[in-house]
Amino acid sequence: MNVKQSKDNSFPRLLTEGLWVVGNYYFNLYVLKGEQGSALIEAGVSAVVDRVVDQLKELAVSPTFLVMTHPHADHATGLQGLMERFPDALVVAGEGAVEFLAHPKTGPLMVAEDEHMSQFLGAEGFDHRRPPVQEPPSLHHALIAKDQDEMDLGGITMRFLNVGGHSPGTIAVHVAELSALMPADSLGFRFPGRGIVPLFFTSYPDYMDTLSRLAQFDAAILGIPHQGPLTGDDVQAAFSEAYDTARALRDEIVADTREPEELARDLFERYYRDELTMYTPSNILNCMRLVIRRARESAQ
Repeated sequence: MNVKQSKDNSFPRLLTEGLWVVGNYYFNLYVLKGEQGSALIEAGVSAVVDRVVDQLKELAVSPTFLVMTHPHADHATGLQGLMERFPDALVVAGEGAVEFLAHPKTGPLMVAEDEHMSQFLGAEGFDHRRPPVQEPPSLHHALIAKDQDEMDLGGITMRFLNVGGHSPGTIAVHVAELSALMPADSLGFRFPGRGIVPLFFTSYPDYMDTLSRLAQFDAAILGIPHQGPLTGDDVQAAFSEAYDTARALRDEIVADTREPEELARDLFERYYRDELTMYTPSNILNCMRLVIRRARESAQ
């Protein structure tokens, strides 16, 4: 199936009054518009910035807030371009995001990943008008959202949730008035109709606790950041699949007696296909190493 042709023309798309999805098939950003303000949730990568700006013009939205859900490259490297285009917007990030982006190893890895994702999108036919980033975005003036902090946009309120298990500094966004939840990568990486790759990079127990916590909101709209969004019965089905898949992978890893590197390479061969090839092979191999480490830590 030609993914880019069948999906790209549906953006921007209205999900419910006051909420749109923008971006493209691979990178989904969410626009909230209230009576007094607006927010762009997710920042994507540099190669989607110009497309998102065009879509925001189409919606007549100039964001009051730019919300970076967590400091991984595929959610952060678009932020600088968005800040330059919307200099009056306030950036919102989670606790720990500033420190993560300031780590000496973050910059080179983020630059390499953004370049790869730009090349991937170009090969898929998604034109972009700016070069890849040369450094991580600055969060110098960012507002740091704590758990249960709220921002009123006028009839629509963003509630920030500090959630663990995937990345330091992750925030999910719940909008009760719209029964909408933007969970960042808390459910893993989704291959539509083909499964989910669990992404418990910092803690398996925290990852599972996050899934349980977010599922309790019983959202009608789930604004996942890749190959989404989901609505209706598909929301709870996604939570169930994410929970069961993560538990099954953890149990498989714990039962496997092979050395971590051999197992990591086997998992890489299993998962590195289709949409996941938007990331560098070295990135995904390292992700598998992290998943193995966290799974085995949970069994100690």
